[in-house]
Amino acid sequence: MKIIEDGVGILAEGVTKIGEYTFRNDSSLTSIVIPESVTKIEYGAFDGCTSLTSVVIPKGVTAIGNFAFSGCSSLTSIAIPSSVTAIGYMTFCYCSSLTSIVIPEGVTEIGGGAFADCTSLTSVVIPSSVTEIGKNVFYGCASLTSIIVEEGNSVYDSREGCNAIIETVTNTLIAACKSTIIPLGVTEIPCNAFNDTSLTSIEIPSSVKMIGWDAFINCTSLTSVAINGKIKKIDRGTFRGCTALESITLPPGVNKIEWDAFEGCTSIKVINVPAKKYDYYYERIPSPFNSLIVEMEPVKKAKKKK
Repeated sequence: MKIIEDGVGILAEGVTKIGEYTFRNDSSLTSIVIPESVTKIEYGAFDGCTSLTSVVIPKGVTAIGNFAFSGCSSLTSIAIPSSVTAIGYMTFCYCSSLTSIVIPEGVTEIGGGAFADCTSLTSVVIPSSVTEIGKNVFYGCASLTSIIVEEGNSVYDSREGCNAIIETVTNTLIAACKSTIIPLGVTEIPCNAFNDTSLTSIEIPSSVKMIGWDAFINCTSLTSVAINGKIKKIDRGTFRGCTALESITLPPGVNKIEWDAFEGCTSIKVINVPAKKYDYYYERIPSPFNSLIVEMEPVKKAKKKK
């Protein structure tokens, strides 16, 4: 049983779960009193509660379901107890007023898109207990400047202060923000890794062998990109919608650039290619950008010491 008095949601004592869609789209709800007896918050329980501003989840709750607080656009803070072990898929997506979140030690799983489009979120610490993070976990978090994985995590790391989440064994960068620096050793940047971040420039190190489609889509503050090393393909939509992008530097061996890799990049002034590679890239770069190709000076070899 639930009641709402003066915007406050009240649940009956003894309730053990907040069921699917219990308060869904209830715009009158501004706060909620959750009894200590509750152990689970289910799918979409507070989905679309646009006036809800803060939530304290009691000790004893072990799981927060998919879409549980999705679209709570006025939610500025939420306290998650150490009893929680799983944060579901898209749990806090579109919580555009959420500025900070403390993920407690003990959480082992964070679902895909859990914080997607939390546009006011500025920093996140991933505890050492987390062993599974879904795709696009910080998709569209334009204000995010700090991502730290605590030391001792067996699956993920934030090596060299990179402000990103890297899967340690595969060296795959799985989540990034506008302050991310890609460290040498990372081998893969997957689909949507930087989507909608406020990144202004990026250098992709020589260790990276694959960049996924839409990896930098809609990074509207991005002005320059330097790609080094062994990338063989610029995939579909890689820089689509990067409207401020002015310069791109390509490595020697890219053999395929998809037709929409630079779609919507209306500010590009120069595409730098290695010396003696003008004709090679003229055949591969989408034709609207052919006039922007510029050969760089040959790299001078260091003289051998006698």
